Amino acid sequence: MIVADISSKHHDKGEVEIMVNVYLVRHGKTMFNTIGRAQGWSDTPLTRDGERGVTELGLGFAAKDIKFDLAFSSDSGRTIQTIGFILKYSENEGIPYEMDKRIREWCFGSLDGGFDGELFDGVLPRTDAYKDKSEASLTYEDMANGILEVDTAGWAEPWHVLSKRILDGFFEAAQKAEVQGAQNIVIVSHGLTIATFIKLIDSRQPRFQGLDNGSVTHLTYSDGNFTIGKIGDMSYRTLGQEILDAQ
Repeated sequence: MIVADISSKHHDKGEVEIMVNVYLVRHGKTMFNTIGRAQGWSDTPLTRDGERGVTELGLGFAAKDIKFDLAFSSDSGRTIQTIGFILKYSENEGIPYEMDKRIREWCFGSLDGGFDGELFDGVLPRTDAYKDKSEASLTYEDMANGILEVDTAGWAEPWHVLSKRILDGFFEAAQKAEVQGAQNIVIVSHGLTIATFIKLIDSRQPRFQGLDNGSVTHLTYSDGNFTIGKIGDMSYRTLGQEILDAQ
């Protein structure tokens, strides 16, 4: 397990340290996920299978008797839908909930909404950012530079802006929870954003996590530090699926 510290906050001597359990969820499966399009800041709703998947997730949380104190999501429709299903079926409706645009997905600029294969296997490998680099050596910064290079709309984010807003969004949510004495929080975000955050706080993690829709990445947060637990856990969904199938 890896700890990252970007906070200057410290507890006074003798103060009881609070540990926040962070359940970081990738949103449910959407129309664009299903047909292989890069969603980014564009948005499509959850499919019927996507709704079932996050229903399973909520039921799995309920079966484990996980009570959330706070909930967060990006401001994208697919994460807002997802958090609604989770809170309903985990029996956590009515808790404080905030949206934060900083934990949105990456913006793919003028290529937003294009097919994944065309973007990641066709356009980006031909950019200067990818030149003379093997697939294994590519970084998220290279990807961001490549997107910036080919974006004709001027919407894509430079790496320093993208990485900072992701870190700031997740750290601020955890810090709010710590200040309020929360034990468990749920955050719904996006596959590439979550994977980027994991890599930013632990450079030894793989570049791509391949996070499934409705998967849970568990972290703990205390006194400015994140500790990474299980990444991309599907056990809550599996448990919820068993509950649904038994009905």
